[in-house]
Amino acid sequence: MSGICCLLSALWLLLPPMSHEFRLPDIGEGLTDAEIVAWSVSVGDEVTVDELIVEIETAKTTVEITSTHAGIVLSLAGAPGDTINVGDVLFVIGTEHESEIEVQPQGPTTDSQPSPANRHQPRTENVESGHSVRVRAMPIVRKLARDKGVDLTTVTGTGPDGAVTRADVEAVTGRDPVESLESLTRIRRRIARHMTESWTTIPHVTVQADIRAENLLAARQGRIGRPMPIEAIVGRAVLPLLKRYREFNASMHDDVVEYRDHYHLGIAVDTTAGLMVVVVKNADQLTLEDLAVEIVRLAGAAASGSLTPDEATGQTFTISNIGALGGGHGTPIIPLGTSAILSIGKAKEAAVVVDGAIEVGMLAPIDLSYDHRLIDGGLGQRFLSSLVVDLEGAVVEDSPIT
Repeated sequence: MSGICCLLSALWLLLPPMSHEFRLPDIGEGLTDAEIVAWSVSVGDEVTVDELIVEIETAKTTVEITSTHAGIVLSLAGAPGDTINVGDVLFVIGTEHESEIEVQPQGPTTDSQPSPANRHQPRTENVESGHSVRVRAMPIVRKLARDKGVDLTTVTGTGPDGAVTRADVEAVTGRDPVESLESLTRIRRRIARHMTESWTTIPHVTVQADIRAENLLAARQGRIGRPMPIEAIVGRAVLPLLKRYREFNASMHDDVVEYRDHYHLGIAVDTTAGLMVVVVKNADQLTLEDLAVEIVRLAGAAASGSLTPDEATGQTFTISNIGALGGGHGTPIIPLGTSAILSIGKAKEAAVVVDGAIEVGMLAPIDLSYDHRLIDGGLGQRFLSSLVVDLEGAVVEDSPIT
């Protein structure tokens, strides 16, 4: 028996150490891929459990990924700006023994090793010398070089850390260089794609009105320690109308209409990364005060980049307060998967006529865009007119809406 144990121990020592592959999980509703924003470690670094490894950006938010095991970083999936699919290996953690075996320079060795910042830069083959040369360049610059037949290894880069820019390539081809070139962020690309798809596939109609805003502004003085978000008051006025006019809480796909019996209010938020929509789930089940607190919380999370994917998806009707930025009337674009959006502008003093006399009042512009495939002009105007009456009287219920 002791001989068998010794044999097993010897065989165990001959087995390769165990490495741990971390694959990109589905961290949000419908997530298929994510973009690498920044690595916090380099290959060969020793890490502990829960140590920050990488920051990734999904179509909705930025997420920090930490290590599930302690050990040595054996490999990283790509460079900042690269896209990785759900299920693909993002990084590998192993042991020091594995790093000695597996983590070796790829291609011909040189006297100096690449710095961690350059470790993941794509290689470009120099055919004449037979050497593999690292060239820093954005994908769009590489495509331009391919289209123009330019060998990037022969171009002197003038960008950060010697990166080859579009101006460098165009200088070689004799074109006038542009001043700068930047790739869209993942969030900006998503916004552009969704806005284009919405505008080109949904026939938009926008109806407008100006409301007397004195009562609305007075109702902002809530009990949350600060002026209540105007979106909370407007949202509370909208919710009963969504139940009365169900077409505004619906979505149209081909010739099929999906009517929702849940009411998730989307609130547009202006952030440094671009426009984001935070979603208050089951808003009809909240009191006015709770709705206000939740909107403030979600807006803060969006601003700090800590918004979860679930908090940024699933809206059934959207409200945009462009008045917070001094905006007036506009033509808001309907978010995909919904049938309408409401914007409210900044309230300003204006001359109004009351019983034949002119007086100074506060007027606020509101605009309602809706899907004309589903909502006719008469229905759209009835919805807006009802909303005007309720907002001008500040008719909002403080208790959940039944």
